[in-house]
Amino acid sequence: MEEFQSYFTDGILSKEQMQELYFSIDRQRSDNLDIDQLSEYFSPHLGEYVNVLSALEKLNVAILKAMDKTKEEYQGSSVLGQFVTRFLLRETSTQLQSLQSSLDCAVDAVLDQSGSGRRVLRKPEDLPLPKSSKRTGRRIQKNMCLSPTDPYSGMLTTGVSVEPENPWGSQMERLEELVDKLDCETPQLEPLQEDTLAGTYKSNMLLVQRQMSVKEKEVEPFQEALKIYTDATSNQPDNLHISVQNLPDRSCFIMYEFWQDRLSWMSYLQSPISKTFQRCVIDSLEEPEMVSTMLLPASWWIMNNNN
Repeated sequence: MEEFQSYFTDGILSKEQMQELYFSIDRQRSDNLDIDQLSEYFSPHLGEYVNVLSALEKLNVAILKAMDKTKEEYQGSSVLGQFVTRFLLRETSTQLQSLQSSLDCAVDAVLDQSGSGRRVLRKPEDLPLPKSSKRTGRRIQKNMCLSPTDPYSGMLTTGVSVEPENPWGSQMERLEELVDKLDCETPQLEPLQEDTLAGTYKSNMLLVQRQMSVKEKEVEPFQEALKIYTDATSNQPDNLHISVQNLPDRSCFIMYEFWQDRLSWMSYLQSPISKTFQRCVIDSLEEPEMVSTMLLPASWWIMNNNN
């Protein structure tokens, strides 16, 4: 129940309403919902979002393929070819930003219509600033932290929990980083090895971001529990890396967990150490924890750790 509320609380439904929702899904009162139960419950309500989620998956793969092809061919292209490539990348990034803006407006409108006043939103000044760039005049400010969605969203089409991805934000960031490289006078783009390219679309690692705003009186015990959790997690064979950023002026902790795959993380959520830490999180926070996930190509991790 506590884990369910932690992942699905949206600041609109009350605690009692969340409990009612939970028991409507857990009809057998097992107190242990699995992905199949969640998928069965939400699937009839998808409507047009079946097509949206399917399109997002295809778009994600298409962009990854296009960017890897660019890395292979850009340096050997003609001046005109390089110009067209840069233009197409910028245009793609702009289109994604426009869609992201429309989605954000839709989310705000839906939350406003709920009329609750309890929703948890991050203020613009609370968002991490984007990386500096020579094209900052062209860019809009983005939220570099992932959007606060729950890790179960992918189950709606696949029946298996996958990352919500924040596809626009993640792909915009990759596109803009690539354009930065292409704009250099002497671009240092090297093709990926063929076997690495093949694995890009078949093997993914999972990034989990957890943002926790702790009550002032609970900071010290929370830090102790956090250290125990990070030490234990870093020793897990399927955990690639874990780090914590502390924003002391707000008693806010942002934790990043890199996992070998999504199933490894989902399995770890059921472990005693994870459940113990989650109970501490529930007791210590001023507001609901914000959890978001993103799939990253395994080749990205391999390349960055081999450099």
